[in-house]
Amino acid sequence: MTPRFAAVSPSTIPLVLIAQDQLEAWLSDQPQPLQAWVRLNGFTAACGQALLIPDAAGRATQALAGYGTAAQRSRKRFVLAAVAEKLPAGCYQLQFDANALETPLSDEALATECLGWLLHHYQFERYKSGKARSAELVAPESVDARAIESLAAAECLTRDLINTPAADMGPDQLEQAVHDLAAEFDASVGVTIGEDLLDANLPLVHTVGRASDRAPRLIDMQWGSTGPKLALVGKGVCFDTGGLNLKPGASMGLMKKDMGGAANVLGLARMIMAANLPLQLRVLIPAVENAVAGNAFRPGDVLPSRKGLTVEINNTDAEGRLVLADALTLADEGAPDLVISMATLTGAARVAVGPDLAPFYTDFDADAAALSTAASTQSDPVWRMPFHAPYETMIEPGIADLDNAPSGGFAGSITAALFLRRFVGDSRYMHFDIYGWMPNAAPARPKGGAAQGPRALFAALPTLLDL
Repeated sequence: MTPRFAAVSPSTIPLVLIAQDQLEAWLSDQPQPLQAWVRLNGFTAACGQALLIPDAAGRATQALAGYGTAAQRSRKRFVLAAVAEKLPAGCYQLQFDANALETPLSDEALATECLGWLLHHYQFERYKSGKARSAELVAPESVDARAIESLAAAECLTRDLINTPAADMGPDQLEQAVHDLAAEFDASVGVTIGEDLLDANLPLVHTVGRASDRAPRLIDMQWGSTGPKLALVGKGVCFDTGGLNLKPGASMGLMKKDMGGAANVLGLARMIMAANLPLQLRVLIPAVENAVAGNAFRPGDVLPSRKGLTVEINNTDAEGRLVLADALTLADEGAPDLVISMATLTGAARVAVGPDLAPFYTDFDADAAALSTAASTQSDPVWRMPFHAPYETMIEPGIADLDNAPSGGFAGSITAALFLRRFVGDSRYMHFDIYGWMPNAAPARPKGGAAQGPRALFAALPTLLDL
């Protein structure tokens, strides 16, 4: 169920947002009993603190929300979501007192905090019911409630797709999720399955997925008929055993999330279609399982690609870049104004920036600046990585055009990005090497599947595509 804002009711409780540095100034204007109550309960207005103020009968008359200091907020996201976790059931409405904040919240900051409150309500309940979270929020008048609810719906879609185990989220179920999304927004979907992939000249998608009894496929969703062309390509490896280069059990445990790139581009696509942005959208998802069987592809194989480049396989566990290669070539053939790929591609990216940042690659400084600016306003952090040309030789083996897994272990995320760029041609290209998972719970971000980059991209699209 998509989290939504509440309607104002007679029982709505005012919620005062207070910065820590302003607490004493705010208290000085309050009645003495309220001052005493605040101090008795140790409320300091630190980030995420919450306190109910009762009347003589014990009924809540208002609540206080700690907004901390600027330094504290720089280390946290979604402060209001942390407040919501501590408040009892009820309907709350933000109130802003000039004495309670150093500076008023910008509309963007307020919208992001409200989004965090909605996302606080997310629970993955397909297999087990959770405890309902019942602290509801009335949308402030200065924010676009419908737009925020749409962002929450997109993020919940991404989380649900990633959180679903591979037994219930194989290539066929991922395809169905695309059909469901397309039906909601009147988009069209074409699918190429199994042996038809060879006839359609998508040999790498077929090769990676052929060992599974769940047929590989290329899912192609299109929406919009006017405006600039945007192509989104998402890695849809629904489970990754590593193939014949079998992963250790500990490394295989989270591989249901290896379709996190597909889940993230579908979340972004939902944002775009719900907002009815004036563009032509194409979403390409190579959906496969990388399985072990007698017909699995092998280390040492040299494989053809749609683009005509040959690829030497030095590790069957570097399969994501293979399926993306064919999909990127297909995307480029449509002459898009911008191509964006998203993939849970390399462990090297996690070593470089950890699980919280979404590394991205682009050759265009203006695109990088636009995205970084948008990310800072959306609490959706990204970090630019380099398409470092001197490393091109690392992906060029002796007997084929490209190497899917260069030896040595250096610059793994960069060499993977360089590999993908070889299949894009002249189109503007941006690549995200995401984790797609929250290893530890945080306010508005429970442990599990995560969106990384879609909100930043959505906010940047007007600049990126001159909308």
